[in-house]
Amino acid sequence: MNEKTYKGSCLCGEVTYEIEGPFKIFQYCHCSRCRKFTGSAHASNLFVPPEQFKWTTGEKLIGRYEHPEAKYFATNFCKQCGSSLPWAVQGGRNIVVAAGTLDDDPGIKPMWNIFWQSRACWYEGHEQLPKFDEFPKR
Repeated sequence: MNEKTYKGSCLCGEVTYEIEGPFKIFQYCHCSRCRKFTGSAHASNLFVPPEQFKWTTGEKLIGRYEHPEAKYFATNFCKQCGSSLPWAVQGGRNIVVAAGTLDDDPGIKPMWNIFWQSRACWYEGHEQLPKFDEFPKR
């Protein structure tokens, strides 16, 4: 993990950010809240201290939701395109970065899965599934 600057953005490109590395943690979260927010089997979350993170454009387009029953969970999203965006955990001790919003290679691989017992009943690890470089032939 090196100490370079990483850039990220939403789908429409109106909200951008920068992170000064290194990242603290990279994990897959299988909890129901992360599945609901991402619409996927798990969230791919990187963690960085707040002093290493800054919004560079579009901060006025950021929406935030804090789950009333969660101790740390919150979400940020672009109000224009709906993309997931980095968010400060409730209490502000970490910034959680959805790895898919990075424009750069984070230079770190996922370390573990959390909330594994909560994983989607339909989840199959990627290693068991066929792989295609584009849409498969019908």
